[in-house]
Amino acid sequence: MKTDPRLTAITQRIIDRSADTRADYLTRMEAQRARGPLRGGLSCSNLAHGFAACSADDKQALTLLEAANIGIVNAYNDMLSAHQPLENYPALIKEAAHSMGCTAQVAGGVPAMCDGVTQGTPGMELSLFSRDIIAGATAIALSHNMFDGVLCLGVCDKIVPGLLIGALSFGHLPVIFAPAGPMSSGLSNKEKAAVRQQFAEGKVGRDKLLEAESAAYHGEGTCTFYGTANSNQMLMEVMGIHIPGAAFEPPGTALRDELTRGAAERLCRITALGRDYTPLASIVDEKCLVNAIVALLATGGSTNHSIHWIAIARAAGVIIDWQDFSDLSAITPLVARVYPNGSADVNHFHAAGGSAYVIRTLLDNGLLHEDVNTNWGEGLRHYTREPRLIDQALKHVDGVTVSGDPEVLRPADTPFDAEGGLRLLTGNLGRCVIKTSAVAAEHQVVQAPARVFEDQHQLQQAFDNGELEQDVIVVVRFQGPSANGMPELHKLTPYLGILQDRGHKVALVTDGRMSGASGKVPAAIHLTPEALTDGPIGKIQDGDMLRLDAIAGTLSCLVPQEEWAERGQAKLSSREADHGTGRELFGHMRLAVNEAELGATVFKI
Repeated sequence: MKTDPRLTAITQRIIDRSADTRADYLTRMEAQRARGPLRGGLSCSNLAHGFAACSADDKQALTLLEAANIGIVNAYNDMLSAHQPLENYPALIKEAAHSMGCTAQVAGGVPAMCDGVTQGTPGMELSLFSRDIIAGATAIALSHNMFDGVLCLGVCDKIVPGLLIGALSFGHLPVIFAPAGPMSSGLSNKEKAAVRQQFAEGKVGRDKLLEAESAAYHGEGTCTFYGTANSNQMLMEVMGIHIPGAAFEPPGTALRDELTRGAAERLCRITALGRDYTPLASIVDEKCLVNAIVALLATGGSTNHSIHWIAIARAAGVIIDWQDFSDLSAITPLVARVYPNGSADVNHFHAAGGSAYVIRTLLDNGLLHEDVNTNWGEGLRHYTREPRLIDQALKHVDGVTVSGDPEVLRPADTPFDAEGGLRLLTGNLGRCVIKTSAVAAEHQVVQAPARVFEDQHQLQQAFDNGELEQDVIVVVRFQGPSANGMPELHKLTPYLGILQDRGHKVALVTDGRMSGASGKVPAAIHLTPEALTDGPIGKIQDGDMLRLDAIAGTLSCLVPQEEWAERGQAKLSSREADHGTGRELFGHMRLAVNEAELGATVFKI
């Protein structure tokens, strides 16, 4: 199928914009390839330190330099359900590497925090910054020059972007990601959301709330809604960084174990020591990144990736912005309905055809670049195949050509919606994004008076006091990366949802993040410039008439222009974010971080 000319034009615009930075990145990677891996150049003392704990056979292999040594970067901890299965992965990987005549070592661990645990608490103010910490920790793990390839083990929100940013600094090496898969289905996401809303209204107690949450989040594996973690897996798949079909196989199955072994075996085949050398730098290019954004939009994925994938692209020398996201959204059909954009969970999505079906239907309609490099070989068509165990061996077979459930997955030529539903909003308040794929048409334009808050707890108190029983656009400011690390404000969702259900026109405007679970209430998020850097959001006063128009792509304060120009800027009333829960250790990052549309990163790349 010929690539859609609109997709080609947007991609070419990105290629042209990125010409200098991409060339510089590739030059640096080629220079690193020429210098390494440097295991053979290490002194006897250095090398002895590097393999001191290895077996005699592994020491011999590492000394002779004839076989690949795989570096494992692991985000394992057993507090996160999605990462708990990673405990056993290093043993599987080492076993698979040995079967190929290669070796593997755990190069290092990276932190992995859970936004689900920290929502609404001070710990959430470390969440976004954890991505850049993970990137740095990945670089430290790989700095020993002992490795011919890298296996990254991670799943959740900031962990995969952080691992990928860090790995791109070693883009001369091949890199494969191996996930853990989603937990089995429990209480439906719709039922869970209903109980949360009932709790916010005081209709049920904490015992019922905890019972519902525990029934939804009940075992090992990734949370089953289509938030940031599962969006990560979809994007790793379409970028060709997984082996095909790795994204959504549940943990604890024989197939999952073989997928992990298969990742190690494939990595041994694609190092510079063999004939199929496939460095990460040759995979993550402009076309690959456009494919990732298209897949995100086509599946109604997480708004967090409108920040993360900008930072990832810059780590590969590619410059993308929210206009690119918005323009791609306009040409990308919505082919999936998975909670919060539907009632199905990710297991249902997988059973209906999953990532292989999404990639197939987008390719067949010219909406993905097929001519890309992947870890499985040249061309994205490999990723329309599905893994199976045949005679106890991992094989790939043709994926389904027809959706198993048209209420969950549809072909790109008869989609749920003609566009992906992530739009850029501009106006006298700055630039921001809004996810409309789960917002009903009648809620996509809201004009209402503003009610201004400086944190989400103030809004909760106002709701409890009955102060918000009206049409309202809630403004929550001083939530940007420089102010407090840009926490997700997902705890606002039940309160805003209740007001909307009561018949009020409701919207949210914030310089913070919402969540991979952004849903039915229109939310203008990531507003930049942020309030702390004198962004216009700091001028809004209670009662100002605001207009959010997701259809026209505008967000404005309807104050007379003369008054607006003369109005002063609000100042942050407290600096609570400076201390407590380790936040004092991140002050340098709040000072150094750039704006959301540049990736909200401390890295100047």
